[in-house]
Amino acid sequence: MEKLLPENDSFAITIGRQFGSGGRELGKALARAFGIAYYDKELLVEAARQAGLATEFFENSDEKAPSFLSGIFPFNMGMNPGVMYGGSTSISDDSIYNTQSDVMRRLASTGSCVIVGRTADYVLRDHPRAVHLFVSAPEDECVKRIMKRGDCHDETAARTKLHKINKLRSNFYNFYTDKRWGDSSSYDLCFDSSRLPAEDAVHVVAEYIRRRFGIDPYGKGFQY
Repeated sequence: MEKLLPENDSFAITIGRQFGSGGRELGKALARAFGIAYYDKELLVEAARQAGLATEFFENSDEKAPSFLSGIFPFNMGMNPGVMYGGSTSISDDSIYNTQSDVMRRLASTGSCVIVGRTADYVLRDHPRAVHLFVSAPEDECVKRIMKRGDCHDETAARTKLHKINKLRSNFYNFYTDKRWGDSSSYDLCFDSSRLPAEDAVHVVAEYIRRRFGIDPYGKGFQY
């Protein structure tokens, strides 16, 4: 595996999150505050582009552990897989995961960024200036957030979706890494979003980056 080192004083922030906890909101707040790139669904588009595939292939397997009943995703979108894969008519889950991981490593090597989900903390475990976060919240708070943003319109549906997606994310993470999803030992900082607003969490992360790496994420050239 190619090791790509970040340029200058660039850094990476990865965010694991429970569904409905506000991890994506924190990621966007960090990216805005520090003036750096933000990657979430954008990773799927970039990974698909590099692999020469339709984005749907990556969306269908996004943060889902492989299904051992099928094991592969068939080409069914009017594409010509024989041309791209020398006669093969399928692409494995591992190939999709590896392509996305390569994209994450390359993006983190070219500039500071925030990457949400997709085992980014594990993929960037060798990055010399990476900060790994996990965002959680009490279930009732997650349900309120899910309903407020319109993902579900009643509490029962929101709670069902919360459990389903958290299980998918956990299975995906635990399958592809040697760690446990949500285990505090896997991350540098863990936040309960019900206790600290995203704006305040940004300042905590900034101070952590200053003290750990001796750089100012706000771009003011701070040095200890």
